[in-house]
Amino acid sequence: MADISDLLLNRRTIRKYSSEPVVDKLLNEILTMGCRSSTTGNMQVYSIIISQDAEKKRELAPCHFNQKMITEAPVVLTFCADFNRFKKWCRLRHAEPGYDNFLSFITAAIDALLVAQTVCIAAESKGLGICYLGTTTYMAHKIIEILKLPRGVVPVTTITIGWPGDKPDQVDRLPLSAVTHFETYKDYSDESLKMFYKEKEGRADSQQFVIENHKETLAQVFTDIRYKKEDNIHFSKVLLQVLKDQGFMEQ
Repeated sequence: MADISDLLLNRRTIRKYSSEPVVDKLLNEILTMGCRSSTTGNMQVYSIIISQDAEKKRELAPCHFNQKMITEAPVVLTFCADFNRFKKWCRLRHAEPGYDNFLSFITAAIDALLVAQTVCIAAESKGLGICYLGTTTYMAHKIIEILKLPRGVVPVTTITIGWPGDKPDQVDRLPLSAVTHFETYKDYSDESLKMFYKEKEGRADSQQFVIENHKETLAQVFTDIRYKKEDNIHFSKVLLQVLKDQGFMEQ
């Protein structure tokens, strides 16, 4: 097992995988470690859908904007906020659950994300590569159909896992001082923002993004191209409808 400090400081996202499978014993070990994550009230209000079948991964691909990792990775894990199981257990034991509300969704989503991150660390500690896909909540309604998720279950993130097919450069991160606040939140001045984002904006790949998208600044690439307001509004409406349909907006 890799040294945890070295593992975390040198991790990178893997988008290309070899054809070598992830054997069931190893996958089970990784998932078992992941499920030791912290969880609200020890309820474990999450589920993990394991996709290994090639046809099922092809079905899922459009939900993730046809990113190649979905079909090329040997394992695709969809982490779901899941109050369905817990509510059924409550009723089985003559307890009436009150989890058909937005707070309960947030509770379950946090549980699912904690498990997802722990699974990622466990997988990387075994030499595997992972890629986090932020597209899951955009297309949650379609993923629900494909994975046959019942009421009370909402997908919140997807992780691909496999043996690395390459070793990409490590992506940049803001300096620690940009994201930490002691005792109370200290708001950002223009000068501090310029200092914190200087390295990111000065990177060759960042400058290339600006040029190829015909923009003046890196920030405009985010606001006008990658995460546009109209897309955010559209997918927000879709997700809110999903939460209503799946029973998390009743109260």
